[in-house]
Amino acid sequence: MYFLRLALSLTCAAGSLVAALPAVQKRASVCNGHAELCNRSYGNITFLGAHDSFAYGDNPPDLAADQEVDMVSQLNLGVRLLQAQSHINDIDGQLHFCHTSCFLYDYGTVQEYLTVINGWLSQNPNEVLTFIFTNPDGASLPDVWAPAFEGSGIVDLMYTPPTVPMKQSDWPTLGQLIDSGKRVILFMDAGADTDRSVPYILPEFEMVWETPFSVTDASFPCSVDRIAGPLTTEDHMYMINHSFNINLFDTGIIISDPEDAPTTNSVTSIMDNAAGCEQFAAGRAPNFVLLDFVDLGQGLQAVNQLNGL
Repeated sequence: MYFLRLALSLTCAAGSLVAALPAVQKRASVCNGHAELCNRSYGNITFLGAHDSFAYGDNPPDLAADQEVDMVSQLNLGVRLLQAQSHINDIDGQLHFCHTSCFLYDYGTVQEYLTVINGWLSQNPNEVLTFIFTNPDGASLPDVWAPAFEGSGIVDLMYTPPTVPMKQSDWPTLGQLIDSGKRVILFMDAGADTDRSVPYILPEFEMVWETPFSVTDASFPCSVDRIAGPLTTEDHMYMINHSFNINLFDTGIIISDPEDAPTTNSVTSIMDNAAGCEQFAAGRAPNFVLLDFVDLGQGLQAVNQLNGL
């Protein structure tokens, strides 16, 4: 009986000791769909992007739609960069995602958009996602943008780097981002370069340069179009704007061309564009490949090839 009581006592003590130990953090073993990406730096991976991700429609006369499928469908197709253009809506005074003008194409509020994306992220816990948002109206970061992130709940997932700007080579791995719970990165074209009051809203051009947009040359000649800050071109990440546009009836109005999208979004076209840009990035592949009509062509196949998968 003595030995039985002793054994029970030791068992209880061991149980108490285990309970007192800190929980071991789970390490992500599959990141953005591939185990091979978990130990790769965020700054050394190519991500598939959707241009004007909010502006979708399957009606060809809808000239303001740059996508045929909605954001959740885009994400399910493998998109891991969502680009969007904001405007203050004149009717309700709120920040909306609109294409050029809210009279032309109005998705709805930024908070509504982010709520949808946050829902997808909650169901896909091993995914790292990037936003590139434009702020042409100069909406206040703390007073207008931050409440949209807070109201949607996605703010808890937002990553803040230890320094800004941060070199391409200094970013954490996808596995580290996922394990930390901070797996959403936001770059903005205007505002965050002068206002750092919302630390997870990052100045895009200080860390990411882009190729020209509204391209009408199907050969996609590469050049560095927008860049800022103290980092060298090679220390920046970079994005290729790989969408082909047409001059509508020679009016000077540039619109995306869905009929050409299967060719533009082909492996050959994307790889040729990427190869032309490597000269500006010490031979590195682009970090982001931004496409119109991501459901057409072979965008994900090209991105996987750029990632060596």
